[in-house]
Amino acid sequence: MSSTAKTYAGLQLRIDGHTAVVTLSNPPANTWTRDSLAALRDLVRDLDADREVYALVIVGEGEKFFSAGADLKQFAGGDKALAREAARRFGEAFETLSAFRGVSIAAINGYAMGGGLECALACDLRIAEEQAQLALPEATVGLLPCAGGTQNLPRLVGEGWAKRMILLGERIDAATALRIGLVEEVVPKGQALARALEWAKQAEKQSPTSVAACKALVQATRSQSHATALVREREAFVDLFDSADQVEGVAAFLEKRAPQWKNA
Repeated sequence: MSSTAKTYAGLQLRIDGHTAVVTLSNPPANTWTRDSLAALRDLVRDLDADREVYALVIVGEGEKFFSAGADLKQFAGGDKALAREAARRFGEAFETLSAFRGVSIAAINGYAMGGGLECALACDLRIAEEQAQLALPEATVGLLPCAGGTQNLPRLVGEGWAKRMILLGERIDAATALRIGLVEEVVPKGQALARALEWAKQAEKQSPTSVAACKALVQATRSQSHATALVREREAFVDLFDSADQVEGVAAFLEKRAPQWKNA
């Protein structure tokens, strides 16, 4: 079954050309549930299998929230087994999102709090609307960010700002997020999705096989030694010569025409 013919709990999916647009849809604050986290994991896997999809854009439903994170009602009883399952589902969902082979873009159209911000952190790129607020406030309620927040935030903004946000519970606005490198662009209210779609169209011009290889190499800098990664980079370059897209890309350039990618 194609991804567009399936339904995903708490999520809406539409395909726009080579771009999948996923809307977080759990009013009023687009909070995450165990079902919607499992759905995101399954949705991204389905998109990975769809060779016509090159980019993924995530946006929140409505004007106020990208996502307010986990629904805290599920933790009110202090059930450790429930907590363990929730943490596992958060990890599975956002690690699958991070590993998506194409370009992923978070269109932060409002509050991105806790697991909402962690979802954006799992994407490749982030665009925030000027009224957006971003925070990892878990310690304020006796919890901690368990969906990559303590690892992904310092990689983007450095340890100091990560500690301000996580240890002090500091909420930041879009302008600060841009200044510290948490987002790549700030746009007026209501414009994040349109701008994200523009970026996705730019990504479509790139060879999707090249993009997948480049993304894996860039993300390998998080864990691999520099020397090992340099060897992998050269090997990945040679491996592209097994792809139809490499043949097409060079031919199109020499023939002064737009390439027709096959994602193969």
